[in-house]
Amino acid sequence: MVVFAGQGDARRSMELLWGPRVVAPRTGPGPKPGLSVEAIVATAIEIADAEGMAALSMRSVGERLGRTAMALYTYVPGKTELVDLMYDRTLGELPSSFSSSAGWRPAALALAGALWDLHLRHPWLLQVSPARPVLGPGEFHVQETLLGVLAATGLPLSRVRWVVAALFNIVRGSVQAAAESRQAARETGQSEEDWWDARSALLGELAPDLTTRFPTVARLGEEGAFEPSDEPYLEREARLSFEAGLELLLDGVEAAIVKASGPR
Repeated sequence: MVVFAGQGDARRSMELLWGPRVVAPRTGPGPKPGLSVEAIVATAIEIADAEGMAALSMRSVGERLGRTAMALYTYVPGKTELVDLMYDRTLGELPSSFSSSAGWRPAALALAGALWDLHLRHPWLLQVSPARPVLGPGEFHVQETLLGVLAATGLPLSRVRWVVAALFNIVRGSVQAAAESRQAARETGQSEEDWWDARSALLGELAPDLTTRFPTVARLGEEGAFEPSDEPYLEREARLSFEAGLELLLDGVEAAIVKASGPR
């Protein structure tokens, strides 16, 4: 399921993203607090975190708030604008500063780790396509933070922007596998360990010449790539892939810094 942001009314969406957050006054003597855009967005994020984007609707948000879906439309025009707000508010959770006292590379590693944690904490973020940016303060905050950390490399910003894009893609691509590993166990009711055990046994029975037919793949096992671990296999592989890809990217940045400095 892929969700494209920015599909609602452009002016209304941008006003909600950048405008003041107004709380409606109480109506009647009941104990219910007045609704607000913030309360609606926070509740929608709770639903998406717990049940995924498929469970999100104006009705489900209204029910959790003890209101009808119609009561929400005064604050948020519809689900498309709500997704914009959810995405942007969640990106705003990224810390705004990372210590560069030990140099730009440790700061970049810490920033990438924070992005990984953010996406794994809110896996529905991965369903919102970056093809249509939200252009809200949260999204600009992430860009400013990434650019600020990597600008310390001394490379021109015109090159740093591509490093930022590569780093962000490494995070999203790797954490997708980790998030889907957790989702698969939850939705199928079968643990990853049980799934692999059942199929590994069948593979040995039905393809006894597997290592001969695919010798390079077999070498991975010989080199300990599939050692047992307390961590689910795919989640561990995703994390290791993230760390390795990030290290290679930053190695390349360091090489570019040396090259840009010219002959010594």
